Amino acid sequence: MFHTENGCFHPIEFNPSETLPEQFTFPFYYTPHPLCIAAADEVKTYLNTQTDFKHNFGLEDTEKGLEIGKMFGVMIVKTTEGQIGYISAFSGKLAESNHLKGFVPPVYDTLKKDGFYKPNEMHLNRLTADIERLEQNPELENAQLNLKHTKLKTIQELKDFKKKAKAEKQIRKQQRVEAEDKLTIKEKDVFFETLKHQSIQSNIDLKYLKLKLDSELEKAEHTLAELKQPIETLKLERKTLSASLQKQIHEQYRFLNARRDRKDLIDIFKATDLGQPPAAAGECAAPKLFQYAFENNLKPVAMAEFWWGISPNTEVRRHGQFYPSCRGRCEPILGHMMQGLDVEPNPIESAGVFKGELDIIYEDDVLLVLNKPHEFLSVPGKTIKDSVLTRIKTYLPEATGPLLLHRLDMSTSGLLVVAKNERTHKHLQKQFINRTVKKRYVAVLDGILDSTKGTIDLPLRVDLNNRPRQLVCYEHGKKATTNYEVVEVKDNKTRIHFYPISGRTHQLRVHAAHHKGLNSPIVGDDLYGMLANRLHLHAETLSFEHPKKREWVSFNCEAPF
Repeated sequence: MFHTENGCFHPIEFNPSETLPEQFTFPFYYTPHPLCIAAADEVKTYLNTQTDFKHNFGLEDTEKGLEIGKMFGVMIVKTTEGQIGYISAFSGKLAESNHLKGFVPPVYDTLKKDGFYKPNEMHLNRLTADIERLEQNPELENAQLNLKHTKLKTIQELKDFKKKAKAEKQIRKQQRVEAEDKLTIKEKDVFFETLKHQSIQSNIDLKYLKLKLDSELEKAEHTLAELKQPIETLKLERKTLSASLQKQIHEQYRFLNARRDRKDLIDIFKATDLGQPPAAAGECAAPKLFQYAFENNLKPVAMAEFWWGISPNTEVRRHGQFYPSCRGRCEPILGHMMQGLDVEPNPIESAGVFKGELDIIYEDDVLLVLNKPHEFLSVPGKTIKDSVLTRIKTYLPEATGPLLLHRLDMSTSGLLVVAKNERTHKHLQKQFINRTVKKRYVAVLDGILDSTKGTIDLPLRVDLNNRPRQLVCYEHGKKATTNYEVVEVKDNKTRIHFYPISGRTHQLRVHAAHHKGLNSPIVGDDLYGMLANRLHLHAETLSFEHPKKREWVSFNCEAPF
């Protein structure tokens, strides 16, 4: 039972005859240990029944306030006396607090009243309020409108003057032609001199008009600049203070590891691609759990994290489900904190191994079509070099051009087309770009849908803090559209056909799992659903115009599930 009155260590029933894990959980890809499941169940029961705090997880319509789901973590630990129990943590703040009974404290408490953060945060808030007040000043809006109107007036007056000057020039030109026949030489000299002065006067008038308009423009810009200057000064002060405060905070987050070494966020992220800590680094559940364990001489045994509450609008998060630690924020931190622990090997490094021969279902002199096995890369990765592309290069040593026309996710099986020469590749590539290639995927979803067919339109972009996961993002995402049709419903599972219009990374997986999509993850989806024997997603049919025969060809390869 989750006891809040007994501190952060919660004893758990453990039969000494049972075997504890030999190695600590690899936090970025794991199957929860039974002890972690039992601990998580106790925390979930507490969350369902507790009256210690109020937080709207978005699970009940009667709750008030902003709906925010949270990631929770449990860590099985052993005391110096050999007692087995667990500790628990939540990511970020919960109920506007960093400290809640029964949960481990933060690595650094930014909410501490006597700390440096709160006064500086108040000053930042005052600066922001002053900036907003100045930006809402009616004089500023009037000055901006005046500058805009002055610019438009300048353009229009110059345009009108030049149009008039051009017309007058044309008249003078015509007058010169007519004067040649009508006037005497002496009269022409006087007349042409008059026309010359008119031309000179026109240029002088243009010059003074420009000076007048430039003066008006400069005055409007100066008025606006004077009003914006205090805003820019405050913004610079806010930016400088914010950067200084951020640095101070990062220095306060000092993480222990099993060897008792400490490193702050700045040192930890110095060697990463980012070069500096991302926002909210160190606030996740996993670093909190490690820190508390090391500070209290508890030996980490196993760990798991689960989501509680409504899913965010961008991510795929299912209530009560286990998830790996985030990579962008936690991987560098946990990489330091796990030093000195015997940790399970990274299964991703040994993934993608396929010892069989590629299944080529069609081949002629210009292309071939193959059936890619699941858990095998289409192209080489950072650590795994074996892939469809490397195998094809060996199989077709005389082939030219890029070879592959498209890719499938490592976990997805099914049809891939390969071009043997550059001309074939260009011809097929054009069909892919024009979306005339017809593709059908078959998948099994974990759940039953409300509709039998339809279209999913959710723009996608990569989750920069948790690659290779994808986010639904209406601001920066690329358009992604999928048509679908239900084939069969059986044992609370739905067999479905997907017809992707676009080809974004993880498109079908996110469109299936996201609550704005089908809200039913594909069976075996280790990123957006639950791990199974395999991802039940297969590229079943592929149709296109043959680049040499110039006739429509179709290929089919039934799903092995």
